[in-house]
Amino acid sequence: MTASDAGTAPWTGRLTGGSGISVLVATAIVVADMIGVGVFTSLGFQVKDIPSGFSILALWTVGGIVALCGVFSYSELGAMFPRSSGEYNFLGRAYHPAFGFLAGWVSATVGFAAPVALAAMAFGEYAKSVMPEVPPIPLAIGVVWLVSIVQLTGVRHSSTFQLISTILKVVLIVAFLVAGFVVGTPQPISFAPQAGDLAHIVSAPFAIGLVFVMYSFSGWNAATYIIGEMNTPQQSLPRALLTGTLIVLVLYVVLNAVFLYSTPISALAGQLDVASVAGSAIFGGLGGRIVGAMICVGLISSISAMMWIGPRVMMTMGEDIPALRVFSKRSVRGAPAYAILFQLAVANLLLFTRSFEAVLDFIQFSLLFCSFFTVAGVIKLRITDPDLPRPYRAWGYPFTPLLFLLVTASMMYYLLTERPVQSLSGMLVMLSGLLIYAIFRRRPVAAATSHNRE
Repeated sequence: MTASDAGTAPWTGRLTGGSGISVLVATAIVVADMIGVGVFTSLGFQVKDIPSGFSILALWTVGGIVALCGVFSYSELGAMFPRSSGEYNFLGRAYHPAFGFLAGWVSATVGFAAPVALAAMAFGEYAKSVMPEVPPIPLAIGVVWLVSIVQLTGVRHSSTFQLISTILKVVLIVAFLVAGFVVGTPQPISFAPQAGDLAHIVSAPFAIGLVFVMYSFSGWNAATYIIGEMNTPQQSLPRALLTGTLIVLVLYVVLNAVFLYSTPISALAGQLDVASVAGSAIFGGLGGRIVGAMICVGLISSISAMMWIGPRVMMTMGEDIPALRVFSKRSVRGAPAYAILFQLAVANLLLFTRSFEAVLDFIQFSLLFCSFFTVAGVIKLRITDPDLPRPYRAWGYPFTPLLFLLVTASMMYYLLTERPVQSLSGMLVMLSGLLIYAIFRRRPVAAATSHNRE
């Protein structure tokens, strides 16, 4: 379906949810979506080949800088086209509605449901340290349902829940950081540059480590999925993305510094659950429970963020595509109820079948592919449409988008070489969306509306 097919140009509409989302709540969504389990599990594999405090912190700093480069580009596009749904909106505007549909189809079906299922399963596993008698699956399903019910109550209650859960998450992490430096036993490690650090930074393990660090930073674009519901999005979106990403960058660097400061590298090397190892080193026997409870609280806010922003993609697609019109309907409190229920159903299906990890393997390359071309779209539009109004212009252009494209291209190359079957299969699944797009496009078009209410 093209922009002219809908009677009212679907790519220029702005969704107003009745109750605008503040910069503070949008920032909370970014922080909550970014901080999952990645930062608590990556270090053990990094220190095996990079046994240097300075190089490890440099690795996480570089990852944050690359994420900020993405923030600048997405902020320019979001200020130009302030409509919810992220890449569905951006790729449709920068290239063609069909390209936007492919990105939207992945996001609306499994792009958010699979990470929700993974985070819920991680919640169930970490909760065993607090409630060892309860199986992880019921806990995982229960937390997804709980968060979904909150989302169904409307934007106002969702905002309050998201803000409180994210603040609690950050407070607990900061408390852990303080305890690590105050109570933890200092290890013989230096965070100042040492001889040999340059060799570590230009090594292959550093480049591979950056791939996984960037996965930990994924989610920096979360607020772009709710642009249409934000107050003054042209100003609020760049602030939310930048503030949220900077907060996470600082927390990630300091977290890894605490892990290294309080725990011997030999105890961390090769370990998946480095947070529990560090927690035991800091707090003794209670360390595992303390860290498990902290991560569980943090995962609730992450699941909430994804259950909020994911359905907005399907909702916006429903505004443009008659066959999906039911998903555009919102309750009187602004919740896209059918879209939320659809994502809840998919997440539950993935949890019951334990197939979410396989789905994540399939979609990783596709998601990177969409991010790559979204940022490339900033450069394309600067060349092809230089006179388009740009309320915000990407800082550091063209160097910041080019750096992001370089790193993202290297990540895609890594996935193609290390997981060729999954990567190519994921692309085929995404490209199969062209058939679905063609079918939807042939159907009779009714007048689209951005303000459906039940």
